[in-house]
Amino acid sequence: MNNTDRQFPFTPLANYALAILAAGTLAGCASPYSAISERRPEYHPATGAGGALVGAPAEITKAMEQERRDPLAALGGYITAAEVASRQLQSNPKDEQARNDYNFSVGRIIATIRDAKLDPWTKPLSVPASGGAWVLTHKPDPRPQWNPALYTFTPVDQFDVHGTYVTERTTRPGLGAPTVAVARNLDPSAAARYAPPRIYYGVTTIARFEGRRCVLAFEDPLAAETTRFQGRTVPMGADFTVPIAVMLAANDPKKMELARVLRPEKYAQTARVIALQPYDPNRTVVLFVHGLMDSQATWTPMINTLRGDPEIRKRYQFWFYSYPSGYPYPYSASILRHELDGVEKKFNLQKKIVVVGHSMGGCISRLLITDAGDKLWMGIFKKPPGEVPMSPESKKLITDSLIFQHRPEVGRVIFVDAPLKGSELGSNWVGRISSSLVKAPVALLSAGDDVMKTVHFESGGQTMKRIPNSVDTLAPNNRFVLAVNTIPVTPGIPYHIIGGDRGKGGNKDQTKPMMSDGVVAYWSYHMDGAQSEKIVPSGHSAHQNPEAIEEVRRILKLNGR
Repeated sequence: MNNTDRQFPFTPLANYALAILAAGTLAGCASPYSAISERRPEYHPATGAGGALVGAPAEITKAMEQERRDPLAALGGYITAAEVASRQLQSNPKDEQARNDYNFSVGRIIATIRDAKLDPWTKPLSVPASGGAWVLTHKPDPRPQWNPALYTFTPVDQFDVHGTYVTERTTRPGLGAPTVAVARNLDPSAAARYAPPRIYYGVTTIARFEGRRCVLAFEDPLAAETTRFQGRTVPMGADFTVPIAVMLAANDPKKMELARVLRPEKYAQTARVIALQPYDPNRTVVLFVHGLMDSQATWTPMINTLRGDPEIRKRYQFWFYSYPSGYPYPYSASILRHELDGVEKKFNLQKKIVVVGHSMGGCISRLLITDAGDKLWMGIFKKPPGEVPMSPESKKLITDSLIFQHRPEVGRVIFVDAPLKGSELGSNWVGRISSSLVKAPVALLSAGDDVMKTVHFESGGQTMKRIPNSVDTLAPNNRFVLAVNTIPVTPGIPYHIIGGDRGKGGNKDQTKPMMSDGVVAYWSYHMDGAQSEKIVPSGHSAHQNPEAIEEVRRILKLNGR
């Protein structure tokens, strides 16, 4: 029975192996990566002489009482409160209470627009108020994809967030109401623009006043640290955590992680580069590559922490490479190379990319800085491609996976817990059973059949009866792993090692007991020639360890200097 006919074998042994794979490799856990809930934010007003509410606090309190029965009147009150607070800030920019009142009022303007289903985006909206009607409108953006009518906006102060990957909230104090913008519809052109299928983005809402006109602007807190307000440059407020938390909770990538291992062909369209923020030619792209049975969500703790650093925000932009991790990693690397061809064509990258690869993602990253030429091909087939009988489709797939040069746009690589020389998981009984559960794509099966008909494998490597899958390509005796480790990293491209150590001690070579993160031993993730090597107290999820995140921050600050 071949892989095309194999049904999912729910045998006790297979289930046990899968449970070990799920629990042992990526520390699978029952709690969600992100969970969100909405609530009505509390307001703590400052009182005037005699305990009376005056100015913006009075307007806010009255508007909050009107919200349910008369949202349009409440909206007028919130606009009035924001205008009163903005005048106070004009006379005293350091008035913290006025800034808090302003931010709270602007947040309620946005919330009321959403909850009452009002539309100041397609045409100005007249809003009644005690001092005369306000005209509520917005500052147009020349970029059609940033038309506010395409989004639903929610102020972040209405969210409670928690979850495995959302344990700390990264914010920046300043003017404006941090807001989550969620696209109303999926974007059919997202893949061509290297954007997420649906936009979840953090903006900061600023309300500026021109007489009785209230003009809303949605500004990008990742693109700028400050904003212009009342003739002054002031710090712009931001929340960098909630937009990611909302995206994770809405999409729940955890539910697809195991499926993308077992049935990678079904999720072929998910193999692509995704920009977490719009491309900025003045910022270096950091490309994160996840590992086996994982997703881009795994980088949330690192990104959340790094975005809290003003220097990192100013110099870097964060992207992902996501892929079905049931693919053999040389094939996943070939897809990434094609994606990078498209990225280069579309954006003409101005700065060298920094790649951060965890686990199998590190193995993929290794191939980006390797000049294999035809060495791997010749090592298997002993003759050039033109002399090997094979279908055109199979030959293209195999040549794309075996014949490649380093990527010129990659300027630095950080390997985290990467089984560069293999892992016992790929060759022991757990690995063998786990491997048998992966259903290879038809194209790979066909290519594998062509290879088996053509090649006689010599002894000394992994026995092959079919094309390897992702688990197979992590085995220390896998023929690709053995061959690629005979090819040095391309000179001139710096790389760094971060590895986990469970604290059980052990040897750094292959003598047992071995130093290990529980999945990958030191001897496998170590590479001679690394510019730095940092061992952190961690299991296999070292990329989420605070010391490892701090090391990535250090390397990023070093990069380009």
